[in-house]
Amino acid sequence: MKRLIHKYGHAWVFLYAFIYLPWFFYLEKTVTTNYHIIHVSMDDYIPFSEYFIIPYLFWFLYVAGTVLYFFFTDKTDFYRLCAFLFTGMTISLLICTFYPNGTDFRPEVDPSKNIFCALVAGLHRADTCTNVLPSIHVYNSIGAHIAIMNSERLQKKRWLRTSSFLVMVSICMSTVFLKQHSVIDGLAAVTMAYCLYDVIYGSAYQNSRRRAAEKVAESNIT
Repeated sequence: MKRLIHKYGHAWVFLYAFIYLPWFFYLEKTVTTNYHIIHVSMDDYIPFSEYFIIPYLFWFLYVAGTVLYFFFTDKTDFYRLCAFLFTGMTISLLICTFYPNGTDFRPEVDPSKNIFCALVAGLHRADTCTNVLPSIHVYNSIGAHIAIMNSERLQKKRWLRTSSFLVMVSICMSTVFLKQHSVIDGLAAVTMAYCLYDVIYGSAYQNSRRRAAEKVAESNIT
């Protein structure tokens, strides 16, 4: 038992679910009227395609699989990935709390048309058209890909890195082709990912690690 606790003690990070999920479902229940409509003209030029439900739903496996992979293989990369995902998810909840938002262009879908339409209809029943800015689907997909690309363990897995990029792009595309999100939601997610990348993976993170290493070296000398 002590070995398991020592080896997988970083599982405490998953306690974030007890913050995120109640907050998210509270917003889903309360943000039903008087919210800001997110809609730009470009949204009207993007056709609806039910086939994009496949990458949209694959998001759950892609993100969860990436988190679990690093949980079991690299504690440092796991912490960085979770810091990236959970920071963005919290910012998203704050935005939706103080700036209630939603879309107004979901199409009517006939679930009897084909299995893909049936899945989209099920998605519509389970997920409201509110709390869309920024898109967590887009943001977390970017976060999972960033973690894979920054992993030293996966540097030589070119096929995996390429596959991850294609999955990320297809998931991001699915959000607008399913009319789940406006283009603005995706751009907001990209912008948030760009800003947080430097803090968690970029030069700001590397500088903080270097300063920490220098302090450790100085303390060893003294």
